Amino acid sequence: MDEILDRRALNRATLARQLLLERSGVPVLDAVAHLVGLQAQEPRDPYLALWSRLDGFRPEELANLLEERRVVRIALMRSTVHLVTAEDCLALRPLVQPVLDAELARYRDLRGVDVDGVLVFARRLVAERPRSGRELRAALAERFPAHDAADLAYACRNLLAFVQVPPRGMWGRSSQVVSTTAEAWLGRPLDREPSLDELVVRYLAAFGPATVADVATWSRLTGLREVVERLRPRLRTFRDDRGRELFDLPDAPRPDPNTPASPRFLPEYDNALLSHSNRSRFVSDEQRRAFSRVEGRIKGTVLHDGFVFGVWQQRPDGALVVSHPERATKRALTAVAAEGRRLLRLLAHDGAEDVSFVRID
Repeated sequence: MDEILDRRALNRATLARQLLLERSGVPVLDAVAHLVGLQAQEPRDPYLALWSRLDGFRPEELANLLEERRVVRIALMRSTVHLVTAEDCLALRPLVQPVLDAELARYRDLRGVDVDGVLVFARRLVAERPRSGRELRAALAERFPAHDAADLAYACRNLLAFVQVPPRGMWGRSSQVVSTTAEAWLGRPLDREPSLDELVVRYLAAFGPATVADVATWSRLTGLREVVERLRPRLRTFRDDRGRELFDLPDAPRPDPNTPASPRFLPEYDNALLSHSNRSRFVSDEQRRAFSRVEGRIKGTVLHDGFVFGVWQQRPDGALVVSHPERATKRALTAVAAEGRRLLRLLAHDGAEDVSFVRID
């Protein structure tokens, strides 16, 4: 009979995989690879995510990797922009093509369009030099005047492996999206035989234990039950407290549920909180409803004792404000405020006012 993993056991296991139970000393590139990339539609998010996970992290380390083309920004899981290693860009992009195909069909009408001709033209254009969205649309409008240039550009984004090149995504700098193909930027072709089995194994290493529905939520791929069943002999199974079957790697960390977990400030989008069909291992439905009522632009989430404590935002005056819906002990408030001051020191180097004011509402 499968062992039961309750909410707290799942929380600690996922925190350990996500390098959030305690900060890790692994190199930045290794962390990005282990996490199978970082959410990056907000350019600053990967830096904040790694700061919360790595001991002594310095933003310039990741910025240098971006400039050296060892990490790239590209639409992958869930068709959202992720920052991944160059190797993962080439291996993962072909695997998520069905997700991008489905999104394209859902939002754009390409009937009557010579899609292959459009892609050949666009590939050649961005290989000459990276182009902004405006430049790409203008060129497509001139070359294919009978069709909507925005639709054609969207097709290029989803059918070509477009990467967003620096200075987009650099710490402390702001710039428009400028893209070229992964092949042109990295000088290597996409993987011709990518392994979906290996992708699921890597998901479990970074996010497990998990259900098949969890893997699908993270990737938005379908037909994963067959993959998991094929892998079953290599995996260990558990049940959650609702009886759902969980899959995991036999030797993956599953810490004692009572292992202490220090406060962590996560960015606006963080895969730790977005990669399970059932997010109760981090946040309750009641909390999610309460946070939805917080006014102002939410910059991220605060964990305390491994679970969602509140949400944070930085006000125009530089103050860091944490909103939490439930009562908390003085010790918890002190610990969260101390971590918030550490975050403010990081943000001060990104052009934010150098203040140490943390307010907890």
